[in-house]
Amino acid sequence: MLWQKGRRSDNVEDAGEGGGGGPSFGGGRGLGIGGIIILAILGAVFYKDPTALLGQAEQGAPAPQRTQATRPAEATDPQVDFVRAILGETEDTWGEIFAANGQRYEQPHLVLFRGGVRTACGSASSAVGPFYCPGDRKVYLDLGFFQEMQRRFHESGDFARAYVIAHEVGHHVQNLVGVFAKVDEARRRGARMEGANGLSVRQELQADCFAGVWANHSQQRQQWLQAGDIESALHAATAIGDDALQEQAQGRVVPDSFTHGTSAQRVRWFKTGFQTGDIGKCNTFSGSI
Repeated sequence: MLWQKGRRSDNVEDAGEGGGGGPSFGGGRGLGIGGIIILAILGAVFYKDPTALLGQAEQGAPAPQRTQATRPAEATDPQVDFVRAILGETEDTWGEIFAANGQRYEQPHLVLFRGGVRTACGSASSAVGPFYCPGDRKVYLDLGFFQEMQRRFHESGDFARAYVIAHEVGHHVQNLVGVFAKVDEARRRGARMEGANGLSVRQELQADCFAGVWANHSQQRQQWLQAGDIESALHAATAIGDDALQEQAQGRVVPDSFTHGTSAQRVRWFKTGFQTGDIGKCNTFSGSI
């Protein structure tokens, strides 16, 4: 991947050594379905005033908590440079998509941390992996996760790492258009969050599809993908499927506890986004997945 072509984002921050034990998110990220259709996805969300249809994106977000002080990330670090390039390209892609639908894209900040971090969604340790907090609309990433990808999944390709960032930015897009608010509303009504058809799985798969949409548009603009890059991302998606992780950890698969989707589902929805470049094809909230 010729990621050096990417425009560097100015929205990457460094929180340094963090102080968060285990995650204590107050409902900001958990998802799941109870047989309801939440959206006809972004194509049906982009009305003149989408918030009038869906409710403000902030609804259902956790109550703000004290967050960790940050500073601009060190631009001379090659890993930070990579993150800035990928985030910059997500900004350009989603900025264009939102503008084409008469909307303004609010760029998220990406916070780098080590060990743990305090967020508006609570405290989290590196063990949770990269995540998005709807409470402060920031993506959080411990760069050590990329070494973990290499150690556990034997995947260190640049595009696989870019896919991870693009997936979390996909959650930000969902937050902006009201998906998080609707999911939280459904959760409060008793909709099922975990499980093979849970809202959590459906929302995670939509973020995978959005990552694929980003990959399609960024490739058209930059022509930066090389042989093996897509396979690298698909390998990463396969490795982090619920079934693959459960099989590795406990030797058996428990579909009722799924939160992100199977390996096959994650691959399929990423490919759907990448092959079509169409957000309208990312409707994971209706029908079978």
